Amino acid sequence: MNFLKPPPEKIEVTVQGIAASQGIAYGQIFVYIQSDVEVPSYQVEPERRLEEVSRFDRALVSTRQQIAKIQGEVEKNLGAQEALIFDAHLMALEDPALIGETIRVFESTGQNIETCFNQVSQRYVQAFAKFEDEYLRERASDIRDVAQRVLQNLLGQAENSLSRLADKRIVVANDVSPSDSASIDRSAAIALVTDSGSKTSHAVIVARSMKMPAVVGVRNLTKRAHNGDWAIVDGYDGVVILNPSESTLFRYGKIQEKKKSFEARLMEANRELAVTLDGVAVSLMANIEKVEEVAQVKAYAAEGVGLYRTEYLFLNSARIPTEQEQFLAYRAVAQAIAPQPVVIRTLDLGGDKPMEGNPDLFPKENNPFMGFRAIRFCLENLEIFKDQLRAILRASACGNVRIMYPMISGSEEMVRANAVLTECMAELKSRDIAFDDKLQVGAMIEIPSAAMTADILAKECAFFSVGTNDLIQYLLAIDRVNERIAHLYEPTHPAVVRTLKYIVDEAHKRGVTVSVCGEMAGDPVFAPLLLGLGVDALSMSPAWLPSVKYMVRAMTMADARALAAEALTLASPKEIYARCDAFYRARVKVE
Repeated sequence: MNFLKPPPEKIEVTVQGIAASQGIAYGQIFVYIQSDVEVPSYQVEPERRLEEVSRFDRALVSTRQQIAKIQGEVEKNLGAQEALIFDAHLMALEDPALIGETIRVFESTGQNIETCFNQVSQRYVQAFAKFEDEYLRERASDIRDVAQRVLQNLLGQAENSLSRLADKRIVVANDVSPSDSASIDRSAAIALVTDSGSKTSHAVIVARSMKMPAVVGVRNLTKRAHNGDWAIVDGYDGVVILNPSESTLFRYGKIQEKKKSFEARLMEANRELAVTLDGVAVSLMANIEKVEEVAQVKAYAAEGVGLYRTEYLFLNSARIPTEQEQFLAYRAVAQAIAPQPVVIRTLDLGGDKPMEGNPDLFPKENNPFMGFRAIRFCLENLEIFKDQLRAILRASACGNVRIMYPMISGSEEMVRANAVLTECMAELKSRDIAFDDKLQVGAMIEIPSAAMTADILAKECAFFSVGTNDLIQYLLAIDRVNERIAHLYEPTHPAVVRTLKYIVDEAHKRGVTVSVCGEMAGDPVFAPLLLGLGVDALSMSPAWLPSVKYMVRAMTMADARALAAEALTLASPKEIYARCDAFYRARVKVE
């Protein structure tokens, strides 16, 4: 990373956000414009109206070329059948009603062409979305996608795709949805900065998995920064510096040297076993969402996959994946990781992860995080649920597979889900299809009601996996993606610490193991606290395994238990965090 390249002659500006993923990056900015971008509105002078129409024509041509190129790539890589979906996109671009009405609105109002096209296309999207006929309803998403591409071209941002960055870039966005974050060009994105969001947003989770610096909650940066601006992103202190001066670049170059030296020590420690100074072995596993991430799991020496998020197979598709398609994905991971375990989480769609193109499955809700999502969705859509369960069962014949259900609120849901699983086992057995009939089944503990009935749930499970991201959100009544209250999201709140202790104690009384797969597990400041509370395993983004393993090897379990015992007596989140931070700093020296 070259910190000595001078930026353009502009005034240096430092903006403060929330540190979300550690690291430092220096490069040019790419401002990501999402579909809900505010289209500029202004009057076009009469003498410029012919040029405005020509600009519209050029944008349409560029859009056709882009879609045709994508269609060719899809046909080459996935087949002709998969490429057919783009025929509808090209047809929308040729629709004389859509194009003609845009011109008529422009001629009658004199407003800029982006505003006219946006108004007309939105009317078409809303109209098609109301049709009862499924084919016509699907055209709404086609028009929406095409309209977005046309607007990007009109606004001079034709390359506006996170999956195809032109070069090494710092991505700056208002926010990044789970489906968008899953498509980030991992070879070109060097940092992520968002106006909104929180440290536990899905975009940040992806950034952490990529070992990419991230800063969130930098309000209105998308309106202050421009494509091509140079910037430094400091993921340690949550700072973004626009147009850094030569002295600032020099200072950060020195900081980066120290960080690289420390990272080399982390990687050296990562080659060793995760054993504390007093001889206690700790199980460290990885969270993944794509088959391709298996290489990282092995590179960072994880002891298996503690969380395989399966909803990304659904988010990146315009249709529900078949049982066979899911089976192939699950089998690939199971075979690659064997004999180590792979814990596959069933669908966690809903909340901030709606499935695009299937609005009927996920009706609009006022409070989606507490609405129709995860296991609730699966138990109401049994065919979709059973397809996934059969796929997981079939994959269990090819490796050490375990299964867990998300968003369980009590034992009744657990019993119902297991009953469906039993049905799927019977179906496969009748068809003489192999599966592991001793497959372990677990529950994610993310809802306070599940935590408070851990003693009852333990009778139905082989293991618990605590999703601290949602558990903290629900315990503290904090929307973890709302930047206005992100500062209230406190993993060291006494309610969180005491709830974790209760879950562990009740599980262990009944011989049930407990892992943590939320973002707390991958933070070396919090890992000793979790282990001291009695957690059996930690699962995290692969890139964070070296940091946590280094911490484990620098501490004793006796000290971690003493830290947890003290934390349970404290009344303030800040006090508990201070103790955890002091524990960390006393054992880890960056310099």
